[in-house]
Amino acid sequence: MLKTWMKRAVPLALAMAWVALAQDTAPLKLTLKDAVGLALKQNPQVILANLQVSQSQQDRLLARSELLPQANGSLSEAVNRLNIHAAIGISFPGLPTHAGPFEVFQGGVSVSAPVFDLTLWRRYKSSKLGIETSRAQETTAREESVMLVVSQYLGCQRAAADVAAAQSRAELAQAVYDQSADLQKNGVGTGIDTLRGNVQLQNEKQRVIMAQTQLQTSLFGLARLLNIDPHRSLEIADQVNFFDTPAIQLDQTLEKAYAARPELRALKSEQERAALAARTAADQRLPKVEFSGFWAQQGLAPDSIIPVYQYQGSILFPIFTGGRISAERAKADVAIRQLQQQETELRNRIALEVKTAAAQVESARNEVDVANSGIQLAREEVTQARDRFQAGVANNIEVITAQDELARANDNQIGALYRYNQARASLAYAVGQMEALYAK
Repeated sequence: MLKTWMKRAVPLALAMAWVALAQDTAPLKLTLKDAVGLALKQNPQVILANLQVSQSQQDRLLARSELLPQANGSLSEAVNRLNIHAAIGISFPGLPTHAGPFEVFQGGVSVSAPVFDLTLWRRYKSSKLGIETSRAQETTAREESVMLVVSQYLGCQRAAADVAAAQSRAELAQAVYDQSADLQKNGVGTGIDTLRGNVQLQNEKQRVIMAQTQLQTSLFGLARLLNIDPHRSLEIADQVNFFDTPAIQLDQTLEKAYAARPELRALKSEQERAALAARTAADQRLPKVEFSGFWAQQGLAPDSIIPVYQYQGSILFPIFTGGRISAERAKADVAIRQLQQQETELRNRIALEVKTAAAQVESARNEVDVANSGIQLAREEVTQARDRFQAGVANNIEVITAQDELARANDNQIGALYRYNQARASLAYAVGQMEALYAK
């Protein structure tokens, strides 16, 4: 019975393993939204930014712990032997030279707490701002990751469109070559027409090979950005959407960009932290009030243990620090001025990016309209040239010329569509809405 079961189980397990392996090696077909979502989950830069946020949260907990009371328990047993003469610095007749050895048992709790220390409070507030800075930096990493993936995906769409256009032109060249060969066979055409058509056909086949190679390399780059297993192939599912020109549903005002760009938010948090650092340096001149003490059970033997304790309050204030406090405050003031200058430069850069992207979107949209008209005219030119060649009115030079014009029109259309979609992505990034537009 067991042997029969094993004979059935082993082939079944092998079949299941083969199915799992086939699933793992199957091409991964992704839409643009899927690619963006995958990048936000496993892009190394996004993961590192998430870890930085977690580290900032732990820094806040550490800063808060310095504001709270600290308590420690202890339990000890010690054996002591004292030199009495050395302890008091003089010897007396009849006074023993030593005491012990004797054992001391002790167990208790020690407590310390800051009562008044503004520097600790400032550091705690600074750690909270550090979390805001890390979160803004995380958003920056996410926006940049989405921008890279969208740009690479658009590049893959462009390469796929180039492949489709090249294949279409190759089919047209094949039809023209066949037409020339038929006319020559029927005694109407000439050998030079057939030869010319064959040369054009080979050229178009070469363009197909180059376009396919470009598509593969673009897909390799996308897989690298998405951190996908190199052994697994990748395909894009939004190839047709490349020819769409959706409207721009984004708030393009500079005020919206200033409020949404995470780099500016991170810079503002850093400015607040620098201001807190300056106050912390100034607060070091103020007195600090601390409380400490301990309570324990102590004795020479377990049956002689009695409570012992010590409590004390202290006030600490600086008298001479060698210029350290002044230097720390001056350093913080310099950092504030540096951050203010960076904010000015960043605002100017954001304004330039928004205006440039908006202008590029408008220009690219007009280019798409002109390119669509151009490709329609080029197709009509090819049709008329083939009709004239078929009627014997002209040789196939007109057809070859029309094919070249169609190739340029195709390139113009694909380039214009790529620039429009890229400009649309650049505008979304400039106004800080990259993830909102492409990931949701």
